[in-house]
Amino acid sequence: MSWRDALPDDLRDELDLADRRLGAGVVAANDEAFAEKENLVQPHEPAFLPHTFGHKGQVYDGWETRRRREPGADWAVVRLGAPGEVSAVVVDTSHFTGNYPPECELQACWAPGWPSAAELGSDVRWVPLVPRSPLKGDSRTVLRASRPVRATHVRLTIHPDGGVARLRVLGAVVPDPSRWAGVGLDLVALVNGGRVVDCSDRFYSPADQVILPGSATNMGDGWETQRRRGPGNDWLLLRLAGAGRVRVVELDTTHFVGNAPGAVRVTGCAGEPAAGSEWVELLPRTRLQPDTPHWFAVGDTSVVTHVRVDVYPDGGLARLRLLGHLTEEALAAAESRWQSRLGGGGKP
Repeated sequence: MSWRDALPDDLRDELDLADRRLGAGVVAANDEAFAEKENLVQPHEPAFLPHTFGHKGQVYDGWETRRRREPGADWAVVRLGAPGEVSAVVVDTSHFTGNYPPECELQACWAPGWPSAAELGSDVRWVPLVPRSPLKGDSRTVLRASRPVRATHVRLTIHPDGGVARLRVLGAVVPDPSRWAGVGLDLVALVNGGRVVDCSDRFYSPADQVILPGSATNMGDGWETQRRRGPGNDWLLLRLAGAGRVRVVELDTTHFVGNAPGAVRVTGCAGEPAAGSEWVELLPRTRLQPDTPHWFAVGDTSVVTHVRVDVYPDGGLARLRLLGHLTEEALAAAESRWQSRLGGGGKP
């Protein structure tokens, strides 16, 4: 069972803002004597091979500090892949059995841009995200924020020392619209605020992976459905970053050699999809090739907020891009939302 499958129902579709594939990184840690801090944000499940020793001892797929002999606590600072509102975290101590920290706490800060580790220590205000809480060994602990906290960085403090395999930071993206000034954008990208609202099948992989940044590294890094044996077809329903006009549809089947969809159709609507919604055709049913990046120009310039991608009959997509422009109203709304996060001197 993956870490996401074990989440409570209300958190299962939350985005992991600390996913390395979004651009997250670990900018600083006070100690990483036994295992590197960068492992905290790896997207894959932690692995463990017993009796595998390096020059630092047993190799662990996580972050592990030395045994503390003096008062204090160890810490690591994670830069989120995109600024966002954090609602919960998952502290994963998988495979750490006699060397996990008994307790942890988390703080958050709002520091847009590219601050250095030193600047994060002296020039920003850290606020509580999760109070000091107990942890168990070889387990995943879900810790909820008392209220959603806007953040660009989070600080994990462990008491007094030990190892943590992964840190998942659950929430929603708050994109900076200045990145879009005068240019088009990928209207459905996770980092821009796009989301998968629903899909027909998540059998092999999470649907949100199809709108991650960059290229898929392998077949498991996209969205793939199980083999359909009955009538019908599989589909994705996506909410765009805001109301906009789609100009180009990019559909990438790279790595999907014997399991790419045979064809695809893309439609869109304005407003929350419901019975009786008016859908416009952005891309008619079109043949796809396996293991191939495709792009298609869109003739319909209707404003849409949601897009449905139908694949026939089933299969996998590595990446989906919907290139276009936000409406002036949607861009203004995004700017207002961003500025509201900067109120009060940029504090969370």
